Amino acid sequence: MRVSLRQLAYFEHLAEVLHFGRAAQLAGVTQPALSAQIAELEGQLGVRLFERGRGAIRLTAEAIELRPRIQRILAEVEDLEHAARRGRDILQGRFGLGVIPTVAPYLLPHLLPRLKESHPGLQLELREAITNTLLEELRNGHLDAIIAAEPLERSDVDQLALFRDPFLLAVPREEVARIAPPVAHESMSLERLMLLEEGHCMRAQALAICSKVQPVAMQSFGATSLATLLQMVSHGLGVTLIPEIARNSAEQLPGISILPFAQPVPYRDICLAWRKTNPRHKDFEALAESVRKAHRTLVASLSSALP
Repeated sequence: MRVSLRQLAYFEHLAEVLHFGRAAQLAGVTQPALSAQIAELEGQLGVRLFERGRGAIRLTAEAIELRPRIQRILAEVEDLEHAARRGRDILQGRFGLGVIPTVAPYLLPHLLPRLKESHPGLQLELREAITNTLLEELRNGHLDAIIAAEPLERSDVDQLALFRDPFLLAVPREEVARIAPPVAHESMSLERLMLLEEGHCMRAQALAICSKVQPVAMQSFGATSLATLLQMVSHGLGVTLIPEIARNSAEQLPGISILPFAQPVPYRDICLAWRKTNPRHKDFEALAESVRKAHRTLVASLSSALP
């Protein structure tokens, strides 16, 4: 058996788009050439990888089982190529970066201009998704690194600490006097806590912070974004937890007040993570330092002191 990397790459292109013509364009070859390589791969493996129906292509059960292993092989080969080019400049060329949704809208406006100025040769490809999705894409080589909240609890990734992000409470403005900040962890106001839907790491963090009360609002609401939760707070539907980096955005909405928690102030730790096999350590260190500087700029831009 002589399976080639070219065949594996063609397989992944076709598995991604499920169309021979578009897969051939991605691979930079003709459609007959790609079809021939796929057929040869199937012959070498002794299994059918694609169901070819009228107007549709589907992965077979064997292909679905093999695809994660093929993706890991391709990712490790890419890591090997990066290792061979260690002498190049820092943060040059393509770099896939994933960021969780409760960080991306607030950090990126400060990070992207900094990266563009300090690393003009960087071809950044951004992906915003929940942590589990980013970790899977990191593992399969679709991403080089991710920015997420600890803990990640994965043995196949390395990580660097980026910054600590305290939590605040967003409440309808007319309720501030009744809540009487700073907000105690056992405050009855937290019973009206609205949460992000399942899959968001901030949902688990919010439930841990509010463990002394039973949030009832979460039974009625489950938003896919922090921006949606803040709109709901603005209309008096409940309260929600926000990270400090989202404070400026929250305060721009009408009818919202941002309150501090009593000591000990809850927080999350944000980190940069990458595959252990990826040798771009200098790139990760440079990116981490750029993120830390962007975060300091963001914090400095926060509006007047909390009440």
